[in-house]
Amino acid sequence: SETTALLPQLPFALTKGQKKCFSEICKKVKGQKRLNLLVQGDVGSGKTIIAILSMFLAAENGYQAVLMAPTEVLATQHYEELRHMLETYNLDYTAQLLTGSTKKKAAIYKKICSGKIQLLVGTHAVITEKVEFSNLGLVITDEQHRFGVKQRETLEQKGIYPHNIVMSATPIPRTLGIILYGDLDISIIDELPAQRLPIKNCVVDTNYRNKAYRFIEKQVQEGHQVYVICPMVEESEGMDGENVIDYAERLRHELSSSVTVGILHGKMKPKEKNEIMEAFSENRIQVLVSTTVVEVGVNVPNATVMMVENAERFGLAQLHQLRGRVGRGQWQSYCIFIHGKNQAEKSKR
Repeated sequence: SETTALLPQLPFALTKGQKKCFSEICKKVKGQKRLNLLVQGDVGSGKTIIAILSMFLAAENGYQAVLMAPTEVLATQHYEELRHMLETYNLDYTAQLLTGSTKKKAAIYKKICSGKIQLLVGTHAVITEKVEFSNLGLVITDEQHRFGVKQRETLEQKGIYPHNIVMSATPIPRTLGIILYGDLDISIIDELPAQRLPIKNCVVDTNYRNKAYRFIEKQVQEGHQVYVICPMVEESEGMDGENVIDYAERLRHELSSSVTVGILHGKMKPKEKNEIMEAFSENRIQVLVSTTVVEVGVNVPNATVMMVENAERFGLAQLHQLRGRVGRGQWQSYCIFIHGKNQAEKSKR
C-alpha cells in the first residue's frame, strides 16, 4: 500500500516495537473485525508517527480519520507534523486543524461533512454536535487518560463502528489494562528510538538551586534549551509555591542577559500559548518557565534540562510526563527535581 511504502523513506528507522504495533494495525484494518487498540508506550517512544501512518492508511482506503488531543498546543503540534509529512511525501490528502480558537468553523464543518477534509486533528472541538463526518473510518485519542469515557464514546459515535486507537504514555500494568479496557487489545511500544540516551535524574533541596542555575546556563551556552516547571500561576496565601511570572523575573536576573526566558501558563489565551511554544521550538526562547501545561506531548528535541520546582506537589504520573519532555534528541538530558522546604523525608523518596 501507499502508506507502507513510506516506511523505508522515513528519516529514521522504526523501532521493533513500532513496526510490530503498526503491522498489527494494518492487519486488523484489512480484516473484517473492528480494530480497538490501546497503544501504550513510554513518553517519547514514537506513538505519534504510528498515529499519523494509521490516519494515512484510513485515507488511502477512502475513509476519514480524526485525532483528538487534550490541549491546543499538542493538537497544533500533531497537525504540523502531519502536514509536514503530507508535503514531504507528496500525499494528496486534505488535513485540517480544529480547536476552540480555529476561525471560520462553519466552512470547516461543511468540508468535514462533505468528505473534502479527510484528516482532522483537534481538541475537544472535534466532538461538538456540529462536527459531522461523511465516512469516518478511524478515531484516535491521544493521552486518553485526559478524556472521559463519554467523550471518547461521543467521538466514536460520529462514525459507524470506526476503527479505534487510544494512546497513552501512563504506564499501566497489563492485568490492570485488561480490567480498565477490557474491550481493547493492548500493543506496547517498549523501546525508545535509537540515539536516545537514558535521562539522568536527581532529587535535591532548595540549597542546590544556584548550582542548578549555573548548570542551566552551561547547557544553554552549548546550544540547548531548558524547561523550568512551577506548580502555580499566582501566589496563594501560606503557600511557598513558585509563581511563574515572579520566578521568570528572578531567572532573568540570575542568568546572563543573552539567555531569553519565556513564560507559559494555563491562563494565557490559546493564541499566546501557541506563539510561545513556537518561539521555544525555534530556539528564540532558551528557558521556558511554565506550569504543567507542557506536561503532555510537547516535542522539542533540543531541550535537555527539565527542572521541577516544588516537585513534591506533583503526582508520579505528572512527573513521569514532565520528565518525558526532555531526552527527545540525541543529546544527554537531565531532570532536576527540587523539593521545597520542610518536606517530610517520605515525599523525597
